[in-house]
Amino acid sequence: MTSSPTPDALLGPADIRELADVLGVRPTKQRGQNFVIDANTVRRIVRTADVRPDDVVVEVGPGLGSLTLALLEVAERVTAVEIDDVLAAALPATIAARMPQRAERFALVHSDAMHVEELPGPPPTALVANLPYNVAVPVLLHMLDTFPTIERTLVMVQAEVADRLAAGPGSRVYGVPSVKANWYAEVKRAGSIGRNVFWPAPNVDSGLVSLVRRAEPIKTSASKREVFAVVDAAFAQRRKTLRAALAGWAGSAAAAEAALVAAGVSPQARGESLTVEEFARIAENKQDPEPTPENKPEQEPENKQQPQPEQEQEQQ
Repeated sequence: MTSSPTPDALLGPADIRELADVLGVRPTKQRGQNFVIDANTVRRIVRTADVRPDDVVVEVGPGLGSLTLALLEVAERVTAVEIDDVLAAALPATIAARMPQRAERFALVHSDAMHVEELPGPPPTALVANLPYNVAVPVLLHMLDTFPTIERTLVMVQAEVADRLAAGPGSRVYGVPSVKANWYAEVKRAGSIGRNVFWPAPNVDSGLVSLVRRAEPIKTSASKREVFAVVDAAFAQRRKTLRAALAGWAGSAAAAEAALVAAGVSPQARGESLTVEEFARIAENKQDPEPTPENKPEQEPENKQQPQPEQEQEQQ
């Protein structure tokens, strides 16, 4: 039977600074690095994420390992994805030194999370991460799309981004991240994190966002790419009505209006009032543009050796 981790296995402020000093690491704004230095905070994140003993957790941006160690206290297995060369090289040794009895449950993927298409070991069931602020949304959406076995997600992001992800239709901050996250999951705010638990302390507050994968995918004949194209177009010009905002996407304002009416959406509505299901209905009702004289393919006679009579050619 595997023994429980020791109470001092997690990293505290002094441990973080000592590790960073040994490695010559200085957190960089370029990669949005802010290391959590409070053991109570990372344990709170694990509890809020509802991490279970049979979970296979993927973590993005583990840094020096604060959250990684807290996840290993509970989960069956943890796979961390780290882009930084120095941090990726050091993390396995930190796990082995501080939690040797669970080191075999840990795996490291040294890569940019945006390029990860597969993970070692069993498929992940949960995603828990302190996401770098500058890439939080694209990384989150990529992981949810690439690994459909992820049932539960808890990410710590900039408070403003957390609000956007969890916003519902009609909210002032409802937008592209809100709709796209909702395509995959039920999304809600799950708490706030103060600045003093980070090193260095960021200039903004942080928030926790919970995402529980939809039990059933949204019912639509449109593909995700087609639905997301409508979403992108609708919010590219937020102040315009959908009839105007979707004109480029549909081919013309009239074509946009036809798709909207067929979907049961007012052409005078704006993107921030629509649910993801309504965006899907609009995508379903997009019509192929009518061929114009410039793009209409010319029809050739079936037999070039025997041209058709002039009257028949005119009828084609």
